Amino acid sequence: MNESLSVSLSAFPPMTEKEAKLLSPLQLALVGDSVHDLIARSHFIGRRLNTLHAHRNAVSLVNAGAQSAVYARIEPLLTDSERAVLKRGRNTPTHRAPKNQSPSDYARATGAEALLGYLFLTGQSGRIRELAPYYLALEGD
Repeated sequence: MNESLSVSLSAFPPMTEKEAKLLSPLQLALVGDSVHDLIARSHFIGRRLNTLHAHRNAVSLVNAGAQSAVYARIEPLLTDSERAVLKRGRNTPTHRAPKNQSPSDYARATGAEALLGYLFLTGQSGRIRELAPYYLALEGD
C-alpha cells in the first residue's frame, strides 16, 4: 500500500474522541465514505492504473456490498471503542437502502464508513493505514 496516503490537514486539527462521538453516525459515515474512496483511488493510481481503470476499480470497492464485506473482515480486529463506533453506525436508522442493495448490507456498510470517518476526524491516520488493506480487500497485499 502506498505510504503517501497520510493526509495532513494541519489547518483542521483532529477532533477529540469525545467530540467525534457527539457526531451522528451518518455524519461520520459521510466522511468515512470519502476516506474509503480516497484510499481506493490512491491505491489504484499508485499501481499506475489509468484513470478509467482506477475509477472502475474504486467504484467496485466503495459500495454497500463491498463495504458490508469489510465490516465482517475488520470487526474482530477492532478495539472495544472502535467496535462501538462500527456498531453505532450499523444500527443507525438510515433512509431506504438503494434498490440494488439489501438493507442489512447497507447497514453494515454505514458502520464501516462511520468507523473510517471517526478514525479520520480524530487524526488516527496510522490506524487507517493498518485497516486500509481490509477496506481494499487486499489482505495479502
